[in-house]
Amino acid sequence: MSKPLSILGKYLNKPVMVELRGGKSYRGTLDGFDPHLNLVLRSAEELDEGKIIRKHDLAIVRGDNVIYISP
Repeated sequence: MSKPLSILGKYLNKPVMVELRGGKSYRGTLDGFDPHLNLVLRSAEELDEGKIIRKHDLAIVRGDNVIYISP
């Protein structure tokens, strides 16, 4: 059986969608993560209810807020 972090490791340097609590989400390239699911995203777009509200060269997302990560 695969462990979640090993599965997430397969998506390094690939585009992902990260859904957060409160209705916000990020779309960007997964640049790194740690065991707490803190994420580093490159070329990230911050979305609120599906609409782009900001673009970031680099975004750090705290793992406590993550609901899911989708490739």
